[in-house]
Amino acid sequence: MLTVREALDTLLAAVHPVAETEQVATLDANGRVLAADQASTIDVPSADNTQMDGYAVRAADCVNGGASLRVAQRIPAGVVGDPLEPGTAARIFTGAMIPQGADAVVMQEQCEAQGENVVIRHTPKAGEWIRRTGEDIVAGSTILAAGTRLRSQELGLAASVGLATLPVRRRVRVAVFFTGDELTMPGEAPNGQLAPGAIYNSNRFTLRGLLENFGCAFTDYGIVPDSLDATRATLREAAREHDLIITSGGVSVGEEDHIKPAVEAEGQLNMWQIAVKPGKPLAFGQVNRDGGSSYFIGLPGNPVSSFITFLLFVRPFLLRLQGVSGPVEPRAYGMRADFNLPKADRRNEFLRVRVNAGGGLELFTNQGSGVLTSTVWGDGLVDNPPGRVINEGDIVRFIPFAELQH
Repeated sequence: MLTVREALDTLLAAVHPVAETEQVATLDANGRVLAADQASTIDVPSADNTQMDGYAVRAADCVNGGASLRVAQRIPAGVVGDPLEPGTAARIFTGAMIPQGADAVVMQEQCEAQGENVVIRHTPKAGEWIRRTGEDIVAGSTILAAGTRLRSQELGLAASVGLATLPVRRRVRVAVFFTGDELTMPGEAPNGQLAPGAIYNSNRFTLRGLLENFGCAFTDYGIVPDSLDATRATLREAAREHDLIITSGGVSVGEEDHIKPAVEAEGQLNMWQIAVKPGKPLAFGQVNRDGGSSYFIGLPGNPVSSFITFLLFVRPFLLRLQGVSGPVEPRAYGMRADFNLPKADRRNEFLRVRVNAGGGLELFTNQGSGVLTSTVWGDGLVDNPPGRVINEGDIVRFIPFAELQH
């Protein structure tokens, strides 16, 4: 069996980012991947300004800790003040430009207004409470690198230097479908009663939600009948317009599992047995189309297995396909296990846990691959290496779901 590391390395080595780019409004670029470096044409701040409401002064006028200075002017943000004469102060407000001649700001809590004067009950140092020109960004410097997946803070940074539009890679187009004649959609069971052997298609909702989280443009082909012809026809249609095809279920080698022969007939396929629990079977390959091919990933059908294999393998693959150039693996944190796992498994286990009030991790009691409640109850996964038992108090590798869903 492949290790998780070997499977992930193979996937990431095979993927090439989408090449097409487009220019979008910065306001609409959340979640998109930057296609080119972005540089600032301005300094930020563009001029020395104050960090505080207070008084702009000459530090040399305030050496005794009780200087009384005439308030010669008032400078709100957006107003350019007059040069500051020796022996005077300027009432100044957060963000306003420092007047020529002033070299410090004294916060208003350290000052006392007395008629036309202000008493400075502080001995300021030159530069105190002043933001210097270019302190944050220097004109000409790169502020955002190509391959950055844009979040709210990157959009704010772009706007702070006046970038109204940004070049981004186009959205990745994903096709998804589900196999299994036993699958039923919520609302379709007569009188709400499932037929014997039938199950609701929860994976459709989980995977669609994940694809939305990652900003994909996707087509949902729904439930495909358990037949080779129907599976091949859906693959051909999906390959025409999509970069990636994802399926759930049917990746075993039973007589009713048609994914393997269908993909092999329409392209090529590697069937992997991965030393991971849950989620051992995973299929990776491509489906041919005129002039090219679409990537194919087949996920297992068990709900938790499908969810976790998406997070472990499809997520980083998607990020690379979108053009993300930096790290695509989630950050993990060392945390205390407040549970015992006395029996080691030969596979790499991903255990559903949650953070308790004491800052430790609790283990969901049933770690079965069909127990979807564990993913709702939990805050994330413990990445437990093969052959390792866990004793209460051990430090384990915790990956929050928050790290895995963006």
